Amino acid sequence: MNYGFVKVAAATPKIKVGDCEYNAKEICRLIDKVHRKGAKLVVFPELCITGYTCGDLFWQSLMLRQAKEQLLRIKEYTANKDIVAIVGLPMEFEGKLYNAAAVIYGGSILGIIPKTHLPNYSEFYEARHFTTGREVSGEIELMDEAIPFGTELLFKAVNLDGFCLSVEICEDLWVPSPPSVSHAMAGATIIANLSASDEVTGKDIYRKNLIIGQSARLVCGYIYADAGEGESSTDFVYAAHNLIVENGTVLKESKRFQNETVYADLDLDRLMNERRRMTTFEVCDESGYDTIEFEFEEVDNFLERKFDSAPFVPSDKADREKRCEEILSIQSMGLKKRLEHTGVETTVLGISGGLDSTLALLVTVRAFDALNIPRENIIAVTMPGFGTTDRTYSNALKLVSQLGANLREISISKAVYQHFDDIGHDKTTKDITYENAQARQRTYILMNIANQKNGLVIGTGDMSELALGWATYNGDHMSMYGVNASVPKTLVRHLVQNYADTCKDQKLTKILLDILDTPVSPELLPPNADGMISQKTEDLVGPYELHDFFLYYILRFGYEPKKILIMAEKAFEKAYEKETILKWLKIFYRRFFSQQFKRSCLPDGPKVGSVAVSPRGDLRMPSDASARAWLDEL
Repeated sequence: MNYGFVKVAAATPKIKVGDCEYNAKEICRLIDKVHRKGAKLVVFPELCITGYTCGDLFWQSLMLRQAKEQLLRIKEYTANKDIVAIVGLPMEFEGKLYNAAAVIYGGSILGIIPKTHLPNYSEFYEARHFTTGREVSGEIELMDEAIPFGTELLFKAVNLDGFCLSVEICEDLWVPSPPSVSHAMAGATIIANLSASDEVTGKDIYRKNLIIGQSARLVCGYIYADAGEGESSTDFVYAAHNLIVENGTVLKESKRFQNETVYADLDLDRLMNERRRMTTFEVCDESGYDTIEFEFEEVDNFLERKFDSAPFVPSDKADREKRCEEILSIQSMGLKKRLEHTGVETTVLGISGGLDSTLALLVTVRAFDALNIPRENIIAVTMPGFGTTDRTYSNALKLVSQLGANLREISISKAVYQHFDDIGHDKTTKDITYENAQARQRTYILMNIANQKNGLVIGTGDMSELALGWATYNGDHMSMYGVNASVPKTLVRHLVQNYADTCKDQKLTKILLDILDTPVSPELLPPNADGMISQKTEDLVGPYELHDFFLYYILRFGYEPKKILIMAEKAFEKAYEKETILKWLKIFYRRFFSQQFKRSCLPDGPKVGSVAVSPRGDLRMPSDASARAWLDEL
């Protein structure tokens, strides 16, 4: 199976202006090359059979005839190749000359698309030679074959779900209403653009942003093939700036000023999923379009696409720092609004010396500073219990002191032992009752202090824990405002790291770095003989980096289990064996489905990214849904 991926290419041949035979040889050579690489689609530049810079040679009957002959030669060359090739050439139709693109597959020309918008300003004078293809349609005869001709053509692979191709040519993209808008609304998921965009200072940035924006707006794959070396340099230089973009993300970009072929695996599944969930992505009447269907010989392809193992965390340092600052602002602004609305000037939160409560405290401090409320009104309660270690206890004390919050220490051991006596539980039996009684006792304390001080209890649990149900129902699961509720664990770590790097407080930085170095644990079981943490969360539920990867692709794109498994294998190929990834993926699905009842009654909390589990927003899921179908797929 291809799991919705299709390999595509943008190729720039080194041509000779006006030498159609030579150019066709180069085009065929590149078709062969990309076919051997497993590409199912290759896009070539505008007028590549003749060269874009032919000028008045476009009026020469000989060149027009040879262009047509070489098109047929390219067509024949593809007869035994399972690849769609799109080439540009001047094409005569009903007495007019058009700047056109021919779509070829398996020894057949599927259709020919004329350029709609002809630039006739500055250095461009296309209207001197060509006629606009606007509202032109019909059939063109080539070798006794009737070929569809017009702008409203869709090319659909019947055996590759989501492969629906359309074409626009260079300037068509640069106008206020590009043809690709109508193409996408008619169902096209892939837009091919054959271009000859001359290079001037700064134009590459504008061009790239234009393609990124168009692909995002249309939720499509956009393949841009640009003319390069070989075109006439009488007045201009062409840089072969090839781009493959998917829904606003650049998958591949060529180096300029060297004719290069770029490849990428488009994720058609992602595009279709995005369109399905966007109720504002309207599908127009397709009656004006002709759909040309064809069938690939096979749809499997060798997947070369790389997947970031931390999809919630930007890989670029500058982007990561910006993201962290933005999330902290969203979290603190959400809490600020809640405090203003309720008129409350006191907050209560449990502080354990772990990552989640540390982030919650940092966010609360930021909200208080924005409201000019003294930090002493933040009541940070440390509640040592049976599993508390000296390291986390010490870090909790130092963190609260350094931030200037109001520290309270309340041991829960005596109260929990009393509770065990009340319900008849053997305190030497370290089961789920033993653990959850501690978590609920802590929440009980926080809630009552909040009542006592007219304050709000700030939740500390993160989205990864909520996705896995790794929270005690009506224990740490409950609060009055959950500031971390849509922050995944992998991002929590970077938020705290970023705060440590930028706070300009050496003592605070040292404390935060030690917290970052502490294993993630609920600390509900006694420490080991060395006084160290004995209960490590990731040993029990699995690595959070894996679970966050699963969470992102399950909720953000609705991918099937097998596809997520394949992607995870590539993303973590140096870290985990396939069997290990499969084991934790199954556990994720089991826990995610069985623990929805906890998410169905979550407290309020701000959404910070594209994935969230709030029952009032992104995840409206029944609490008793079955995971069987998903697990059976694995």
